[in-house]
Amino acid sequence: MTMDKQDKKCMQLLSLGVIFGIIFIFIFLTAVKFVWADSINPQVFPIDSKPYGMTYGQWTAKWFQWLMSIPLADNPAADDTGKNCGQKQEGPVWFLPGTAGGKAERTCTIPAQKAILFPIISAEYSYKEYPNLKTESELRKGVVLNQDKVTSLEASVDGIQLKDLRKYRVQSPLFDATLARDNLFGVPAGPTRAVADGFWILLQPLSPGKHDIHFKGSEVDFTSTGTNSFATDVTYHLNVK
Repeated sequence: MTMDKQDKKCMQLLSLGVIFGIIFIFIFLTAVKFVWADSINPQVFPIDSKPYGMTYGQWTAKWFQWLMSIPLADNPAADDTGKNCGQKQEGPVWFLPGTAGGKAERTCTIPAQKAILFPIISAEYSYKEYPNLKTESELRKGVVLNQDKVTSLEASVDGIQLKDLRKYRVQSPLFDATLARDNLFGVPAGPTRAVADGFWILLQPLSPGKHDIHFKGSEVDFTSTGTNSFATDVTYHLNVK
């Protein structure tokens, strides 16, 4: 009889342990989801998070290192169809470019489980492009002034508009890059250093299947001799598999 009571007590303690374990796991998973879910745009990594161990700013530096390393003939930013979408793509984040101005509609196939990084509108300043600039602070001042002139931002995923896009403005650290021969930027090939500024979206991996991403932005610069404007408008039809 004594053994029965002890066994019953052990079973009760074991049951309580299982219940507390389940509660702990639920709280943990909820907390993890909260950390990685943006409060405004749930499908976007929060601007202050570190997806895959890197900040938004570090990811934008890697994005520009990637773009600058690809010759113009193969560069996805100079391609209106998406045929070059897979150029030099590696790692957990897939890079999508905008345009050097104007519209593009691209179709791409990308692997599942890849996050997606794209600039709504952005700029970078490097010593190769601006040889008169000699320090990081000079580069940063130039690129910040450039992006201060942004007048409009739009982005949507599968027809759902992303909100409060100005909160996704990101500056990169100073980074090393190597410009390809016959590069997109029209400057001599070789190593340089640069900084970037802009409005960026880092999407969590999309489910397998068809998805559409659309983004556009514009900027206007009023000068003493006239008005300079820039606009980019891109639609991606993605096949995630």
